[in-house]
Amino acid sequence: MPSAMRMIDGMFKGIYNGKQYHAADIPAVLARAWSAGVDRIIVTGGSLEESREALAIAETDGRLFCTVGVHPTRCKEFEESGDPEQHFRALVSLAKEGIEKGKVVAVGECGLDYDRLQFCPSEIQKKYFEKQFELAAVVKLPMFLHMRAAAEDFSQILDRNKHRFCAGVAHSFTGSAEDRDRLLLFDNLFIGVNGCSLKTSENLDVVKGIPIERMMIETDSPYCEIKNTHAGINFVKTTWPSKKKEKYDQDSTIKGRNEPCLVRQVLEVVAGCKGIADIDQLSKALYHNTCRVFFPQDLDSAADALLESGSDAL
Repeated sequence: MPSAMRMIDGMFKGIYNGKQYHAADIPAVLARAWSAGVDRIIVTGGSLEESREALAIAETDGRLFCTVGVHPTRCKEFEESGDPEQHFRALVSLAKEGIEKGKVVAVGECGLDYDRLQFCPSEIQKKYFEKQFELAAVVKLPMFLHMRAAAEDFSQILDRNKHRFCAGVAHSFTGSAEDRDRLLLFDNLFIGVNGCSLKTSENLDVVKGIPIERMMIETDSPYCEIKNTHAGINFVKTTWPSKKKEKYDQDSTIKGRNEPCLVRQVLEVVAGCKGIADIDQLSKALYHNTCRVFFPQDLDSAADALLESGSDAL
């Protein structure tokens, strides 16, 4: 199962709220992911500089891939650069470089976030969300999208630009049933589910209504873990030993820090809330969705072989 993560985040360098608690431990995190059956990870970029770093990380392992784009809360960087067009051209150039290297698989993370307008005003967010559809059209890549408390504007911009991108996922979905149904009207759009999507019984009801053929799962680690206080926890069957960051042990996960291996728990909660007994078949179907959008070259081989065989996708 592929998984999306923010590998650039300081927590994977042992830094929490500006304080160093342990050494960088990405190799240990990746080892747990591969052992858990994760076979590819998409490292998300949220700014031009982060996208450069994401590409550099992706080049360190054949199973790592990345996105290029600017997160809605960072969109001021276009204007703060002093030359928004040049900033955009730098994104295009980086995306093309990453595509040539076989590493960049999506434009993003981009979209709208009206929960955090203190970082970037809505008008600037909308302007540069729209601009990044131009990037998707130029490089012919799918989109890795972000929508928080902005369903109406997000859907309007998506509708205006639906001809400019081939497919995409609205990741880390936390919206209402109405928001879900609005997104499902776009036939080239999938809805991404992680721990943040599974916090309340209302969230679970919304997820229940996402058709499997339109869903992806992810971790968005190091954020969006499934906590003991979340409604979805009752469906979790698989756990890993964990310790507090102050008592770091490379063989354990860290309490409060999500990891790619924990995508298994997201799968279990989705299966539980939908009443699906055959978790392996669900895993294969979701894997197929992810490959269809981000790894289309595999559709005739790996993904279909997994769907047809009895082997586990996760």
